[in-house]
Amino acid sequence: MSKNKILTFVQKYTMIIALVLVTLFFTWRTEGKILMPQNITNIISQNAYVFVLATGMLCCILTGGNIDLSVGSVVCFVGTIGAVLMHKELNMWLAVLVMLAVGLAIGAWQAFWIAYVKVPPFITTLAGMLIFRGLSNVVLQGKTMAVTNEKFVQIFGGGANCYVPDFFHGENLNILCLIVGILACLVYLFFAVRNNAVRKKAGLEADSIVKVAVKAVIIVAVAMFFTIRLAQYKGLPMALIWVVAVVLIYSYITSKTTVGRYLYAIGGNETATKLSGINTKSIYFFAYANMGLLAGLAGILTIARLTSAQPTYGQNYEMDAIGSCFIGGASAYGGVGTVPGVIIGALLMGVINIGMSIMGVDANYQKVVKGLVLLAAVIFDVVSKKKNS
Repeated sequence: MSKNKILTFVQKYTMIIALVLVTLFFTWRTEGKILMPQNITNIISQNAYVFVLATGMLCCILTGGNIDLSVGSVVCFVGTIGAVLMHKELNMWLAVLVMLAVGLAIGAWQAFWIAYVKVPPFITTLAGMLIFRGLSNVVLQGKTMAVTNEKFVQIFGGGANCYVPDFFHGENLNILCLIVGILACLVYLFFAVRNNAVRKKAGLEADSIVKVAVKAVIIVAVAMFFTIRLAQYKGLPMALIWVVAVVLIYSYITSKTTVGRYLYAIGGNETATKLSGINTKSIYFFAYANMGLLAGLAGILTIARLTSAQPTYGQNYEMDAIGSCFIGGASAYGGVGTVPGVIIGALLMGVINIGMSIMGVDANYQKVVKGLVLLAAVIFDVVSKKKNS
């Protein structure tokens, strides 16, 4: 393999390589504890909100490196509304619909100022961060409100009983989890082979059969390893179901739809995009309204996992989401980034968090490490762009 090909490979898969190396490091430092079935489940359940928010944040960042600083406060406010409604014994599903509607309404409200009045996203969402954090305190009066609806907690939560039931009643392994994992791998293999064949038929650049096979073997091996680990504990966490649904939907939106292509186009060159006849205002509106909707879902997942609502919930959630995007390969200038990349970034953050927690690293030093990782990812992006220009 030539030097250029090696450099291209490293640049393309930098975050995957980093994730593997960080995981191996913590496996060594924790004597394998980080790969215990329960810890793998915890990485998913405890970081479900990050996966959801980071997916929405990517859409904002694609428009030109813009961010949403209000998502943590929106998560808190939506969770507060939901807890109050369920405390008043409103039907669980009605409460869920109200929470999603509130999140979407907040997103649309902020999107209006950003898209049509041209208030900078930083200022608009900074105001939102203060407004909805304050409103959460007003509604809860500084107190904690318990979420006692067991069905809600089981469907959206990440606690001890929040797992997809194993209809096959496996003794030592969750059979349903294994079947789902195997089916997911088969679906991936089908689309990997099919997409490569379609690219060849269309005369586009496609990978060799050997490269496709090696990549498929590695991905399937890793997927089955984690599937078996989950099956050895309690199976599929409910939080994982919601995360997978969000990832699949937004992977399709960003890669296969007109709206997705316009998000990348605006980030690449907004002036040219506008001159080509594309309504850039509506795309900005979509990005921020969508962010509000996903913040609503993250609010649901948060109060379900913690079985309560507090005025302090959601603090630094926006930093976790933004960090996951940039660590996962999104460009600080916009126009570059993928949903799978963002998920890898979120996983990397999750592994660092739980790895340092197992090692007993002080919480303040954990923040220092995450800050350095984020800075390194952005520096890599900036330096790469300078070399390519």
